[in-house]
Amino acid sequence: MGILCKVLRNDYTESIHVAYAVAVDENGKVLFASGDPDYITFVRSSLKPFQAAAVVEKGATKDANFLPDELALMCASHNGEDIHVKTAQSMLNKLGLDASAYECGIHPPYDQDTRNQMLKDGKEWSALNNNCSGKHAGMLSLALKLGVDPAGYTKKDHPVQEKIFEKLTDLTGIQNFPTGIDGCNVPAPMLSLKTIAGLFQKLASGKDASLNTLFEAMTSHPYLVAGEKRFDTDFITALNGRAVTKVGGEAIRGVGIQTQNGESIGIAIKVLDGNQRAAPVATMKFLEHLKLLSNVEIQYLDTYRTSILKNHKQIEIGRIKADIEF
Repeated sequence: MGILCKVLRNDYTESIHVAYAVAVDENGKVLFASGDPDYITFVRSSLKPFQAAAVVEKGATKDANFLPDELALMCASHNGEDIHVKTAQSMLNKLGLDASAYECGIHPPYDQDTRNQMLKDGKEWSALNNNCSGKHAGMLSLALKLGVDPAGYTKKDHPVQEKIFEKLTDLTGIQNFPTGIDGCNVPAPMLSLKTIAGLFQKLASGKDASLNTLFEAMTSHPYLVAGEKRFDTDFITALNGRAVTKVGGEAIRGVGIQTQNGESIGIAIKVLDGNQRAAPVATMKFLEHLKLLSNVEIQYLDTYRTSILKNHKQIEIGRIKADIEF
């Protein structure tokens, strides 16, 4: 049936979010699924490491002299904090470009403190605050590497996107991808949860050079992947070099994890109604069910196992807890 994320108020169930999840091994075999492993969904920002892999593979990041923290930002859905903005600006500087080259659009920083400080200082947010600014800097570097006009790099028929989809075909074996347009303007493919899990297994496996470069960058610089009070950053930090996770819009998530016996497992999780508040709770329940986390790691991530709900007076009034239904 899936993972039921129950929203409890005074121990009464008020709402339920349903999540599907699947784990695959190195052969693509389903180890365990809760819900439909063949459920098709947009990958959204969970695709970022694999979009970045095409940029790394073509040598664009080497030519640009991007450092590991900048590679991590290419895979990020970041908070738009100062460290994220400065890293994105550094990437643009190395490319000889400015924020006007971005085609990702502008939105306020996810981080509330950053947003409030910018308002207080009378500063306007820019595309550098966009959670996808690192990814787009990477795409711009690929355009320069290919020797093509960067303008229109977000279009599906632009050489940048063609190279990205070539890499995605190489990783999945799929030739034609149904696509929509992502929040940051690039093509967003649809894949099954099983296929998404397979991508994250490859990310953690160490067998693809470009993916391994990004895995090491993400695990070395988890704060660049998301930021303050974000599950992605805290999870990668807790797993201390043996796993990554990447959230995407409408509550899709991938996890690539190396086991104690040297194998790698890929996981994909989708909250069906797209509500992000249920995603960390569902993820923790699934990982604990598979016994993939140590007691120390579980303790570090304890606040994500049950989400505490508070009212406007900051009084605890309920929680979100997850159960796997069989």
